[in-house]
Amino acid sequence: MFFFLANQYIMKKRDFLKTSAILTVGTILSPLISCKNNPESKEEEETPENGSVFLLPELGYAFDALQPHIDAKTMEIHHGKHHAGYTKKFNKALEGSAWSGKNLEEILAGIKDHDADLGLRNNGGGYYNHTLFWKVIGPNKGGEPTGELADAITQSFGSFENFSNEFKDAAKTRFGSGWAWLIQEPSGKLAVSDTANQDNPLMGNIVDQVGKPLLGLDVWEHAYYLNYQNRRGDYINAFFNLINWEAVAGNLG
Repeated sequence: MFFFLANQYIMKKRDFLKTSAILTVGTILSPLISCKNNPESKEEEETPENGSVFLLPELGYAFDALQPHIDAKTMEIHHGKHHAGYTKKFNKALEGSAWSGKNLEEILAGIKDHDADLGLRNNGGGYYNHTLFWKVIGPNKGGEPTGELADAITQSFGSFENFSNEFKDAAKTRFGSGWAWLIQEPSGKLAVSDTANQDNPLMGNIVDQVGKPLLGLDVWEHAYYLNYQNRRGDYINAFFNLINWEAVAGNLG
């Protein structure tokens, strides 16, 4: 009887120690597993602690909504990788800077052509340019503008055809990476311009032709290469089937 009770005691003690070990390991690993399964935890750590936190805007339509003119994979990468990257780096560049708390247009207008502003120039421009780009395109759009915008285009270019030819030429001849723009100059007149990289017509200290962007076309290769390869002209022509002219008209001053 004594040996039986002793054996039972030893088995219970072993079970107790085993259970305690499992609980201890679980307690140690639990926060680690929780962090791994919660992708937002890292995002929260990287959020800048200032008043100028710019968020990645939603597209407002599905990745495949612009097919066949822009394919779904390009849209997914363009928005979720490129634009998201500019957003994160722009917020990072603003941390501790004199531009913290300023609005986006004010920041871009104040950027100067020197190394100290390079992060703001590239990433602030990339953030603004893409935010505008998603708004001025959409599914089941295209055609020609109407109303005040149509009148302004005719007054500035002579006709919509003249405008479209000038805009397409600016996009085709923009060497390397950059953007083609329809802008409203300080005088109120509309004009076509183009900028390198992520420069923006609001950057009065940098660009030659200053104005308010109404319409922008991204001619970086990441915007079209999966679908069009080196046929930039085909991509530019397809873009005119996507222009949301109501959104463009809403940008008029």
